[in-house]
Amino acid sequence: MMAEPTTPPARPGRRPGPTATRDRILEAARNQFADKGFEHTTVRSIAAAAGVDSALVHHYFGTKQRLLVEAIAVPWDPVSLLGPLAAVPVDALGEALARTVIGAWDSAHQAAVVAAARSVLTGGHEGLVRSALLDVVLRDIIPRVDSPKGTGELRVALVASQMTGLFLTRHLLRVDALGSLDTDEVARLIAPTLQRYLTGPLDRPGQSADDAIPRAT
Repeated sequence: MMAEPTTPPARPGRRPGPTATRDRILEAARNQFADKGFEHTTVRSIAAAAGVDSALVHHYFGTKQRLLVEAIAVPWDPVSLLGPLAAVPVDALGEALARTVIGAWDSAHQAAVVAAARSVLTGGHEGLVRSALLDVVLRDIIPRVDSPKGTGELRVALVASQMTGLFLTRHLLRVDALGSLDTDEVARLIAPTLQRYLTGPLDRPGQSADDAIPRAT
């Protein structure tokens, strides 16, 4: 008499489900945002890389911008955080930007922000930070400071370099001279440099002195 076949034991571990699918979408988004930038990445291309339908990406994350925020894993939406700066006069942007961003870094979310930065940088997704800063967070500032014409992107890139350098030395490298300062002190010290980058003269090789001087708009 033949023995009845037995049911094979269940494989250990959780079955792939919503969490695994969501994580797969996030990983595909990180790779594409880092490689192609925010503007050249589409929800459809992310969905294809993750092996899901585009509707599922929208189901989990809503908009492409929200997906970028989730991919970086910061505890707040950078665009919403900086939204009020649209009402700030251009000649006061440096201080407003410094106080807003540094205030967010030094808030109750500081540990989460630092952890997100470490994860992105050690995970080889430096391009993701670049895309978030230049293609999304600071993008709306470019036309406001584009004087002389064609300098807006450079001005914003200089601001990004200053702010990322400050974050690196103050929160990741923990340089004591900076770490010992409170939020207001850091903002007060850094604001004039940011303002100079945003609206000050840019003395570049091959550029006339007149062209280096921003014109009133």
